[in-house]
Amino acid sequence: MNLQGLADQIEGKLFFDETMRTLYATDASAYREMPLAVAIPSTKQDIQKIIQFARDHKTSVIPRAAGTSLAGQVVGGGIIVDISQDFSQILSVDKANKTAWVQPGVIRDELNLHLKPYQLFFGPETSTSNRCMIGGMVGNNACGARSVIYGSTREHLLEIKGFLADGNEVVFGALTNEEFEAKCNGVNVVSELEQNIYLQAKTILSNQTNRDLFDENYPKKSIPRRNTGYALDLLADSKPFGDFEQKFNFCKLIAGSEGTLFFSTEIKLNLVDALKPFAGLVCVHCDSINESLKANLEALQFNPDSVELIDHYILDCTKENIEQNKNRFFVQGDPKAILVVEFLRDSKEEILEIAEKMEAQLRAKNLGHHFPIVFGEDTNKVWTLRKAGLGLLSNIPGDAKAVAVIEDTAVDVNDLPGFIEDFNVILKERNLNCVHYAHAATGELHLRPIIDLKTKEGAALFRIIATDIAHLVKKYKGSLSGEHGDGRLRGEFISLMLGEEIYQIFKDVKHTWDPWNVFNPGKIVDTPPMDSSLRYTAGQDTPMPDTYFDFSETNGILRAAEMCNGSGDCRKTEKSGGTMCPSYMATRNEKHTTRARANMLRETITNSDKQNKFDSEALLEVLDLCLSCKGCKSECPSNVDMAKLKAETLQQYHDKNGIKFRSRLIGNTPVINKLFASIPGVYNFSAKGFVGTLVKKMTGFATQRNLPMMHKITFAKWMKNYPQYGNFNKPTVYLYNDEFLNYYDVGIGQTAVKLLNHLGYKVVVAEIGISGRTYLSKGMVKKARDIAEQNIVSFSKHIPEDSLLIGIEPSAILSFRDEYPDLCRGELKIKAKEIATRTFLIEEFLASEMEAGNITASSFTDSKERIRMHGHCFQKALSSLVPLKKILSLPKNYSVLNIPSGCCGMAGSFGYEKEHYEISMNIGELVLFPAIRAEETTTLISASGTSCRHQIADGTGREALHPVEILYRALK
Repeated sequence: MNLQGLADQIEGKLFFDETMRTLYATDASAYREMPLAVAIPSTKQDIQKIIQFARDHKTSVIPRAAGTSLAGQVVGGGIIVDISQDFSQILSVDKANKTAWVQPGVIRDELNLHLKPYQLFFGPETSTSNRCMIGGMVGNNACGARSVIYGSTREHLLEIKGFLADGNEVVFGALTNEEFEAKCNGVNVVSELEQNIYLQAKTILSNQTNRDLFDENYPKKSIPRRNTGYALDLLADSKPFGDFEQKFNFCKLIAGSEGTLFFSTEIKLNLVDALKPFAGLVCVHCDSINESLKANLEALQFNPDSVELIDHYILDCTKENIEQNKNRFFVQGDPKAILVVEFLRDSKEEILEIAEKMEAQLRAKNLGHHFPIVFGEDTNKVWTLRKAGLGLLSNIPGDAKAVAVIEDTAVDVNDLPGFIEDFNVILKERNLNCVHYAHAATGELHLRPIIDLKTKEGAALFRIIATDIAHLVKKYKGSLSGEHGDGRLRGEFISLMLGEEIYQIFKDVKHTWDPWNVFNPGKIVDTPPMDSSLRYTAGQDTPMPDTYFDFSETNGILRAAEMCNGSGDCRKTEKSGGTMCPSYMATRNEKHTTRARANMLRETITNSDKQNKFDSEALLEVLDLCLSCKGCKSECPSNVDMAKLKAETLQQYHDKNGIKFRSRLIGNTPVINKLFASIPGVYNFSAKGFVGTLVKKMTGFATQRNLPMMHKITFAKWMKNYPQYGNFNKPTVYLYNDEFLNYYDVGIGQTAVKLLNHLGYKVVVAEIGISGRTYLSKGMVKKARDIAEQNIVSFSKHIPEDSLLIGIEPSAILSFRDEYPDLCRGELKIKAKEIATRTFLIEEFLASEMEAGNITASSFTDSKERIRMHGHCFQKALSSLVPLKKILSLPKNYSVLNIPSGCCGMAGSFGYEKEHYEISMNIGELVLFPAIRAEETTTLISASGTSCRHQIADGTGREALHPVEILYRALK
């Protein structure tokens, strides 16, 4: 099979190396299968050629968007065609008719951002809406939280353009009876294949026996979420076949067909009016799942816009997640379940009136015990917590995880309490626990039993529980799939759910549409056994290599990587906000996601037969563009800390292969600075001009960069000679003199001391060594561990027990809070954890002193200033931007606006390295640089990180100030 020949024919890219195939071998499901190749098409002609190649070579085409499928829809042995990079255009919007044409790679939330000026909205909203794509939503017939109002994607799919299996381009849309008959007669068709599919539809749907079969065997029509098999029952209810309102439209069939019939390239969507201006969430706290489901039936009487369930397993997981713990503000105590009831109305008063009546009715029936109402921006925090459910479930320690196997059942909402009661009886008989969450309003809960698929017993349970629940769903005449689709997980049970006769009709439909079996075979029909090709093999070993970081909380580094369940939160773009993942945001390449890195690490450790399992160039290649920004540590719901995993991997690789010269140079920067401390002019001479260019070329740094200059005096030396004056009536401040402050940012340190003195604080430079950040950044973890251990001892010795350590550079001071506890063992680890609670950014310290009333606005100017602030990545991940904004707002007439940027792109030495310079600047161009360029020159730019300030200078020519510099200038 000449894959290189295909690669040469298309304008896009075709990968058939093992690394890219490995990265696309999994999705968010339990499955794993190595594809033949991965295609990134640039044009429709590319797709056409790929289809032709697959047909000629008897292989298959597997359409893939965000890769978040939960039933294995985008896992397979053919050519995976990823449309997420180059098929992401919004083609047109028709405001008058409330429609839009989009390409399949358009992200749902970004479509709605685009539609905002039109006061229009695309209704279906999945929990993955910040990265899921319209093509995938069509493929799965996605629904989401507000489906009680907006229904599924199928209801909003008007027309679709793309390719049939014969390679011909076709458009499907609503047809009059005359147009339908013309198609059946071969008029206005692109090929014989198109005629055949219309003829088959006419034959099947006009047959009364078939129609009776559909009525008897499909899920109840009262169930809005119904994705079992092909939607022939809905297609049957169209004009050619009786007195129906709907015209015939193959879009009803294509929605939910999972790419098995057709390859879409353009999609016409129905739009709705924008959401009403006021949103309120009543968060009903319940003592049991059953109580919450009964409360759901009562809540539905008040016409809510959505009702979502969050159970105690997810709530417990949020306690351990940095980002989601901030979103627990509405949770009181430890409820067994919270029912989130949403009302969208024209006024807050209207919502309060409805909520009061609903609460009274629930209390009268002893349903719920706490009813907080959330408004405004806080509603987004509640929804963010709810949407994080899928990823959070990976936080459950150990190999047993909440598995996607029966997570998509849907029944009539009135049957839901009884169904769940029966469901839990079955699980109890199997000694299983289960997570319950999601769409209570429409009769669908995502039910995930906790199973260890690495064991033979767990693998057997995977099939047993799927079979048990399929029979239960059939008893209630429900749908085995409400929105996640059949894929390879549930296809096996379609004949059980709908009967063998209907299943055979499905097979006939697939064969007529796709005679060559080229489109995503093995999904919906003719699926392989549902317990084959699983990501984990029953009875497999879990290697436990010795590590320098302590991974005991996850029971080893492999399980730390396995925390990633593929939910794809790291595929959100800069338009959604947040930090994770900057390299993906800049490249839109799956290879540069946190998910890809975790997958590659898992695959390498699991399958390597080398003594040093980290000795892999392919692994290093995938890790290369990780900026170690820590965004994933807080924003990934599974808490995957890729910076830590990368540092460990690099150290293990160094153990086998040695450390490269440039990495040694960067790691040992503090040592070099110390050597040049008495002659900084010599250092600076070698870092700029012609000599600097030569040095950069020799050492592998980007010649476009301006290297940081050493200060004429070290901060330590300046402090020894600086006489502090003032009325020091407040606690002594112990200031951390890190390696950046001591040699480069001396001026900022001087300003910080003067500011603190003026505010009544005496400053003492803590006798603690360098942070080790430069070593950590280059994977020299052994050296960093030695430094951490020394610093923990020094801290205990030199910092009084009632005092704090305050730092100016986030990446340095936050190492005490983040890496040090994981680098230490035994008694030192206990001390490190205690010390972590006593180390603070200077912004945090000043904000806490403000809250205590020790610092007030009276010390600062009344003048007006406009400030745009950019937060350091570590600051956002391990702390918060709230203290930063609070202190910058101290002068009462200072207007402080956050720049909604993620990582600046510099990330320590990353942006200085020649091979990373371009992507570093591209990351800056996503949000940060344009935002700064748009400001007047009088606007002050605030950036806490030394790397951030250098990146801003290189990218915009503007000087960014540390917050303490801004405050010092503002003193009266």
